[in-house]
Amino acid sequence: MEEILTLLEQDARLSPEEIATLTGKDVEEVKRIIKECEEKKIIRRYKAIIDWEKAGKERVFAFIDIKVIPKRDVGFDEIARRIYRFPEVHSVYLVSGRSDLKIVVEGKDLREVASFVATKLATIEGVTSTETHFLLKKYKDDREIFVEEKPNKRLAVSP
Repeated sequence: MEEILTLLEQDARLSPEEIATLTGKDVEEVKRIIKECEEKKIIRRYKAIIDWEKAGKERVFAFIDIKVIPKRDVGFDEIARRIYRFPEVHSVYLVSGRSDLKIVVEGKDLREVASFVATKLATIEGVTSTETHFLLKKYKDDREIFVEEKPNKRLAVSP
């Protein structure tokens, strides 16, 4: 199963036939494993990684560190649940270090992200502080390199 999942993670467009060829497994076995993984929510969804900047769509992303006071009997889960339900929120992580939660937020512009932090995030009961870091340039995301490598124009030196 792990081999099939790794291949799908690298390229979700691979067909069961292609996966069978790459793994040496039977096509029907590959289909069965994929279906089982989808039913068990091991495979959560299939997605494409889009370079929106190249596509001409302006988007602003921010990484926000949040300190919270966890609630008795539910810990951080209740606050995290309130946060991840906002459509602006891409990701929510419980982390170690100076903050408790780290989230990724998307907006049309800086003002929209700032408004989200001020009016929706900071007002949640239990949130004691936020620290916002705006994404300035994406070099690599989800194992995909976003910068074009410039060819080496230096002449080769031979001994």
